[in-house]
Amino acid sequence: MSPIILSITIIAYFMILFAISYIAGHKADNEGFFVGNRKSAWYIVAFAMIGSTISGVTFVSVPGMVQASGFSYLQMVLGFIVGQFIIAFILVPLFYRMNLVSIYEYLENRFGASSYKTGAWFFFISKMLGAAVRLFLVCLTLQLLIFEPFHIPFIINVILTVLIVWLYTFRGGVKSLIWTDVLKTFCLVVSVVLCIYYIASSLHLNFSGLVSTISDNDLSKMFFFDDVNDKRYFFKQFLAGVFTVIAMNGLDQDMMQRNLSCKNFRDSQKNMITSGISQFFVILLFLMLGVLLYTFTARQGIENPGKSDELFPMIATGNYFPGIVGILFIIGLIASAYSAAGSALTALTTSFTVDILNAHKKDEAALSKIRKHVHIGMAFVMGIVIFVFNLLNNTSVIDAIYTLASYTYGPILGLFAFGIFTKKQVYDPYIPLVAILSPALCYVLQRNSEAWFDGYQISYELLILNAAFTFLGLCLLIKRKSSVAPINNSLIKKH
Repeated sequence: MSPIILSITIIAYFMILFAISYIAGHKADNEGFFVGNRKSAWYIVAFAMIGSTISGVTFVSVPGMVQASGFSYLQMVLGFIVGQFIIAFILVPLFYRMNLVSIYEYLENRFGASSYKTGAWFFFISKMLGAAVRLFLVCLTLQLLIFEPFHIPFIINVILTVLIVWLYTFRGGVKSLIWTDVLKTFCLVVSVVLCIYYIASSLHLNFSGLVSTISDNDLSKMFFFDDVNDKRYFFKQFLAGVFTVIAMNGLDQDMMQRNLSCKNFRDSQKNMITSGISQFFVILLFLMLGVLLYTFTARQGIENPGKSDELFPMIATGNYFPGIVGILFIIGLIASAYSAAGSALTALTTSFTVDILNAHKKDEAALSKIRKHVHIGMAFVMGIVIFVFNLLNNTSVIDAIYTLASYTYGPILGLFAFGIFTKKQVYDPYIPLVAILSPALCYVLQRNSEAWFDGYQISYELLILNAAFTFLGLCLLIKRKSSVAPINNSLIKKH
């Protein structure tokens, strides 16, 4: 596709994005930045949350993964739905009752300062690396399609990318993000549906032919109960889905910041259940698209790319279909990537300001000043991390970063589980040691599981093991004659 057409498409999208961001956030104060003034309509948040769970990596990767995994990912998505119910009826009422700005404030109230800082730092490392990786992959795509033809260096690409993310979030924070996520969700769904339509038309398929082509294809197999050693085994994926969504949604400041913007916890519960069920059908659309892409390449005699992630970009921008397909792909990719980065930047700003600097205890003017400086700092750090990834020029680094990010949520999950489901107090200063040793032990197990457990491969259940080791470690730190750490009454507000 022409770099000029792609550039015009991206500029038009950003004009709409900035307009929505300005309208939504131009009068936002600190509370509007952090929790959207707790006035967001639940159905708006629910629609926005559908898109917020899908990153640019997901947009590109899920269609290509069907060749190796079929529809097995839906087993995990079913677990996501169950996890959303657990978050909605256990965590959400607790967080609203405590009137939290940052969810990691719970750890301070329950255990002490060390656990509070541990949760906040683990989140900070995970979210910064994960967001930077996602933006890095999008920067690579933009460099190839737009910046390279105009001979613009990668560093300018990074600066512009991070600057755009900072600009549309610096004023409104969560208040702006919810409405820009609505735009993202709309763009994603429309992009995928229209791509399916154009590919099906090229294959001369009507609706019934489309359904039979997908359902009769071996790539559409969803359930795997045969081999417990298989990474696609149902109970591995389902249970991993439950605990993954609890950790990466319910215990993630980025995701919960939106949920806590609803008027009360009941509205937040409606939002979570609705968005969780809707996510299943959106992911199903991506997998259906994947089957059609592989069907198309087989019938046209097109050689599949070496990496499955390259399939959708190659076909969408390769002049196999009308130009609108390539434009839709770029819009979907940009919408998913920049929205995810914007929400991450807002969450990092909130967590660092509240959890690390304790600035929320200052007056409104001082808090606003600190928050704005932190927001600039987070954008600067994100840009540096993206540039470092490019200098390393090694895709295995990306895999390592994603693995590291998955390790960091285990201790957070273990800490919250112990705090909610037990009435024991522990020696708080030793909690950071437990949080470090648990992922280290998981790493040793993962590296040796096949040799030690007769070929068994630890995959998605790694998060569960990580949380379990943290939980057991906390059991070793229980104080004698300990009792429940009561929730500080000053933190409680009824909603």
